[in-house]
Amino acid sequence: MVKSGAILVAAMCAALAGCATLDPFGDRGAGRSVQTPPVSQPEAEPAVAPSPEHARLVAMFGGEYRAPAAEAHLNQVLARLAKAEETPGRAYRVTILNTPTVNAFALPSGNLYVTRGLLALANDTAEVAAVMAHEIAHVTARHASQREEAARTADLRQRVASVVQSRERGEEVQAIEKLSLASFSRRQELEADQIGVRTIARAGYDPYGAARFLEALGKSTAMRASLLGQRGSDEADIMSTHPSTPERINRAIAAAREVGAPGSGDNGRDAYLNAIAGIDFGDDPAEGLVRGRTFLQGRLGFMFTAPEGFTLESASQAVLGVANKGNEALRLDSVRVPGETSLDTYMATGWIEGLDRDSVQETTVNGLPAAKATATSAEWRFRIAAVRLGGEVYRVIFASRSLTPELDRRFMASINSFRRISPQEMSSVRALRLAIVTARAGDTSQSLGARMAIPEQGHEVFLLINGIRRAGPLQPGARYKLVQE
Repeated sequence: MVKSGAILVAAMCAALAGCATLDPFGDRGAGRSVQTPPVSQPEAEPAVAPSPEHARLVAMFGGEYRAPAAEAHLNQVLARLAKAEETPGRAYRVTILNTPTVNAFALPSGNLYVTRGLLALANDTAEVAAVMAHEIAHVTARHASQREEAARTADLRQRVASVVQSRERGEEVQAIEKLSLASFSRRQELEADQIGVRTIARAGYDPYGAARFLEALGKSTAMRASLLGQRGSDEADIMSTHPSTPERINRAIAAAREVGAPGSGDNGRDAYLNAIAGIDFGDDPAEGLVRGRTFLQGRLGFMFTAPEGFTLESASQAVLGVANKGNEALRLDSVRVPGETSLDTYMATGWIEGLDRDSVQETTVNGLPAAKATATSAEWRFRIAAVRLGGEVYRVIFASRSLTPELDRRFMASINSFRRISPQEMSSVRALRLAIVTARAGDTSQSLGARMAIPEQGHEVFLLINGIRRAGPLQPGARYKLVQE
């Protein structure tokens, strides 16, 4: 429930963060069905028993994504890493999560998780080995328990200061402890990077894979910030739990130099590309697809088109959009409203503050019952709508610093684009996939980028997912990732 304009805009622009980071295509939520790529190989038996933590993580990140070739390759890498650990003896098992978010983490049980978004961003086996070695290092170095203990100690100090000295002193201690915990967490990330570099080198992989992946990660974050009209920064905030990406890259390179020269280990690029060929890229059709300014939800049977200039992102519980450098935003989500409750009554139930009750108007949108209204907060003006489809009410919320008549007309046109889609249209809602192609003489990043099934930013995404630093000719005979339908 949205209780203020500031909270609404924050919710519109919020994004999940993990041990790695987000990619330009955002998080897509949980509860999706398992998708099977066209590649098929026999499945290996689980090395570690499932746990309640495993079930929760899988549910939080879109369910398990089954890609047998990729799973087999990653588990082979884990077996090599386990033997090369500073304290060997553990068994690890990978689970691929069905989200385009770039993320990875590990549990003390030996369950290790990577997202298909991370697999799309990584360019070779050494890079993905570095990510998994980093996450394993968090487990073997007991970073989670150390953070918990540090947090308990910080909370105790703050409470003691509040009781023994004063509330103001307690708040001062709390602020100091927050800074200390953030710094502590940054040190852990750098330590995990260093351990990971040493581990992949002992396993025979290129130790510079860690730096290459971190560079791709930084570019991914910057691209996403640019698409969402946000200012990216390479500087670590004083309260940030992660070091800045340039610092991590520099330290990873320094650690790699201590164990070998560039090219001293196996990068495993061909084997990696073979393993990930055919995996889904970007949005999951079960949760809806963003195609340019249009969002299509095949399972629920509707589509919606944002105004020109908006960049859309399908997040875990909503579709978010921004335009005009963040001065305009939108959110499309759904709520359960009893059928006997009229939509004009629902508009006034307090889910958004500052509602202009005189503006509430019951109407229809492409034959669907609807209500429209405006609302105002201290800094934002809102054009809102509620549309009933099946057992759900879909809320379309636009926010702008100044709701001019022309801007309101554009918002209203977008609201009026909400409609059912036919079974034929629903059948066409399919995931994009990664294809592996071999460059021919005369191919350039621009010519292959033009073949990407992405209406906008195709060339930029091609450079990103292939680890190419600058546009231009490609190496004949080399293999590259393409996004195709």
